[in-house]
Formats: sequence, structure tokens, C-alpha cells
Amino acid sequence: MNPVLLRASLLLMAAALLLAACGRPGPIRPPGPPEEITFPRSYPSR
Repeated sequence: MNPVLLRASLLLMAAALLLAACGRPGPIRPPGPPEEITFPRSYPSR
């Protein structure tokens, strides 16, 4: 395999991994302050 192509694909995979890890940390919570939530419910984690 071409070393330049191998290096480019590894760099692309590393960039994709870093970008995929930029999500919001922690559990899913309903929006807004807790005292203003009228109907509390659990949200799906998918």
C-alpha cells in the first residue's frame, strides 16, 4: 500500500474519532430549570 495513502487514511480516521467524541457529556436531561418542568419524564437515550 502507498505510504502516503496510508498516512492520509490514518489522519482521516484520527480526525473522525476526535470529532465523534465532541458530544455533550452526561445523561440526557429535559430542557429548562427543574422548577418549570410541568410533566417530568425520562427521555430515550438513543
